[in-house]
Amino acid sequence: MVGNSVPGRLQEQVIVVGAGIAGLCSALRLGGGTRRLLLLERDDAPPEGGPDVAFDQWQRRGVGQLRQSHAFLARLRNIIRDEHPQLLADLYAAGCRDIAFPDMLPPALRARYVPAPGDEDLTIITSRRTTIELVIRRYVEQLPGVTIRSGVKVRELIQDRDASGLIHVTGVIADTVNGREEIRADVVVDAGGKAANLIEQLIKAGAPIGEAAETAGVLYFTRHYRLHDGQEEPPRGEIAASGDLGYLKFGVFPADNHRFSITLCVPEIEHGLRRAVMDGDMFQRICMAMPGMAPWVDPAKSEPVGKVIGMGDLHSRWRSLVTDGRPAVLGYFAIGDALVRTNPLYGRGCSLAAVSAGVLRRALDSGSDPAARLLVYDGGIRAEVKPYYDLMLKQDRSAIRRARATLTPGHRPRVKARLAKSFVDDGITIAARSDINLMRAMMRGFHMLEHPEAWLKRPANLSKVLSYWARGRRRNAAAYAPIPGPDRPELMARLGLDPQADMLAA
Repeated sequence: MVGNSVPGRLQEQVIVVGAGIAGLCSALRLGGGTRRLLLLERDDAPPEGGPDVAFDQWQRRGVGQLRQSHAFLARLRNIIRDEHPQLLADLYAAGCRDIAFPDMLPPALRARYVPAPGDEDLTIITSRRTTIELVIRRYVEQLPGVTIRSGVKVRELIQDRDASGLIHVTGVIADTVNGREEIRADVVVDAGGKAANLIEQLIKAGAPIGEAAETAGVLYFTRHYRLHDGQEEPPRGEIAASGDLGYLKFGVFPADNHRFSITLCVPEIEHGLRRAVMDGDMFQRICMAMPGMAPWVDPAKSEPVGKVIGMGDLHSRWRSLVTDGRPAVLGYFAIGDALVRTNPLYGRGCSLAAVSAGVLRRALDSGSDPAARLLVYDGGIRAEVKPYYDLMLKQDRSAIRRARATLTPGHRPRVKARLAKSFVDDGITIAARSDINLMRAMMRGFHMLEHPEAWLKRPANLSKVLSYWARGRRRNAAAYAPIPGPDRPELMARLGLDPQADMLAA
């Protein structure tokens, strides 16, 4: 058990189930002395030592994505910077680093870049998931009023019902080193992740919790690499080290302490490619076939660390604790993947957890009435999280259609679909790659600093995009990025795989 006492009378006891990113963000934004927070984590505490020890040895059965690639968007970094500057310093000391706005620009914009106010807010912090979680956890352990207990398996919620049948959660029952314990609290925060079953218990008990889910249509395959001594990361050139080829998405994720990872994202319906990519040699050959990634995996420059790690069961899921304007349960708040599960392709999961923790703080600070608190929380989640979730669904559905089209001989999309794709590829993308102010505006939405589509709804921005779109491909030729990799038949042939495999009926 780790924790710090707080002098004086504390107002409220809060149990947080889970000490992953969502649980730690809850502690960061709810802690500080006005509440007593108890984080109950099923897995063991991290081993002693630094980031490499944590990556090699920390076992987290409850976090299947622990060693997948992660992106920590500007929204999360800005929250840490503004509310916990010492934590940001601790992250840098552990080897985490920034990727600033100019670093993310295409070469033509980077060459004429002039800093502007607000650019500093468009900065990613990059590291392995194990590193950022290790550092945040050690920081949280020192916060006033926060205690973390590891090796505690929460079995069920303690539930009471009022005269109307509404469930009130008043604590948890958990298996601990001391045996089974009842632990009471004023509020229970469920940060147990996508595999958490506490919310399922509430649904089975009759709580009218709404739920909608659908597949993301892809599987993930990640491998970590270590740069050789004396080697630096390849410079960011005209051909990006990430891309979307329709049948394959890929990306390089720079990390801490001379490490990086590569993720290949394969559609579910590409069965042959899915099987092949699990082989380390095949994974390497795919990376070498992508011009922007090849310099990263050059054996003279880096070496793989461990095997290829697969990740399936990628489903998006939206749950609501308010139905028809009425609370479904009281004294209980779900956060992170327990409430809203997103496709990790977009790198928003950790940032969404931090944003949701801020909404939760606002809800708990709004007063003591549990029903009013839940309504504030639900309204905040809908306002600050739902826009990104809805956009993700649209993008996932589009990607699924594109993957099917790639495997359908003679497929020709309808006119409406061709126009929509052209507006994105030949309008939005080209305008942003040509006008740095449009790039700034678009990146604010990407980094969750405002509604993801707000920038395009501004008349001046939309007018610029339409102007570039109307110019046509010939006049915009210089703004197009090089194709980031081979088409499907070429890659399959390079890999010795049958290009006709998994093709669908026309």
